[in-house]
Amino acid sequence: MSKRSLGVMCAGIALFAAACAPPVTQLPTQFTPGTGKTFRLTREAEADISTGRSTTLRANTRWELVGTVSMGEVYRTRDQVVTVRGDGVHEGYIVVRDKTLVGFYLPVERAFCPVSQSQPLAIEP
Repeated sequence: MSKRSLGVMCAGIALFAAACAPPVTQLPTQFTPGTGKTFRLTREAEADISTGRSTTLRANTRWELVGTVSMGEVYRTRDQVVTVRGDGVHEGYIVVRDKTLVGFYLPVERAFCPVSQSQPLAIEP
């Protein structure tokens, strides 16, 4: 098999695998804007979702409250781009309840995506 044929076959397999990725769970939710709170994430956190993909929240990032959903408070950062991946790539804001990551708010879709397992966050004001 030539290198070109092997390259084409590998590209085809990669496209097939990407096309077969499960969709991101999107639960309808009501977003209420809010402001006034911030925190710094002091340790990196890895969040898994139902697609089998994970999102890394970097240490030393500053997060600001942008609103609430029934599942918790919604925070956004300007220190990194947070994405949630499945059959597509979605922008995500973190949803925190009692200093624990419970999921992501998808602002474009106006939906909530839960994490596979809630995770305590190392945060400071």
